[in-house]
Amino acid sequence: MKSLKFISLFILLVVASMEVNAQRSLSIGDEAPMLDHSVEDINGRSITLSQTAQQNGILVVFSCNTCPMVSRWEDRIKAAANTARLNNIGMLVLNPNERIRERGESLSDMKRRATKQTYNFLYASDKDHVIADAFGATRTPEVFLFDGSLKLVYKGSIDDNANNASAVKNQYLEDAIQALASGTEIEVKRSTPKGCPIKRNE
Repeated sequence: MKSLKFISLFILLVVASMEVNAQRSLSIGDEAPMLDHSVEDINGRSITLSQTAQQNGILVVFSCNTCPMVSRWEDRIKAAANTARLNNIGMLVLNPNERIRERGESLSDMKRRATKQTYNFLYASDKDHVIADAFGATRTPEVFLFDGSLKLVYKGSIDDNANNASAVKNQYLEDAIQALASGTEIEVKRSTPKGCPIKRNE
């Protein structure tokens, strides 16, 4: 009987923990948190979200080096960087995979990948995944788009087909950026991020 009670209590604690974590996820309309928290980019520079934001907002992408889903979307992340730049939207890509930092996710690993893949955006380490935690991010890749007032206007996936860019039916991020820049309503404000779980410290 005691063992049954213990198991029941354990399940309740796990469920409660999941609910708390779910509540931490940013909602549409929320202001970007940790705007002045410094992160180190692949060139050793200290940067913040507020410094990276431009007139029409900022795009924050949680990504990494080791997730195959990131590789499949990589060219489209670079395309999003071009679209954001053309529309006066800053962009910062953050690597939150602290648990495997020394297994392919270190700053030197990040720099090598950025060079090999000709990254056209800022790529920085989210040490101890503090920004990912504040955003409620759970996957790589996962995107958060903020407007000029730094309020969240879109979050989730890049599009609806990681495997085949030519088969994409919904360009969620591209459409959201274009709508934000033109001042029109973003039709799809959220989608389910589909990628690898963030490797948080246990």
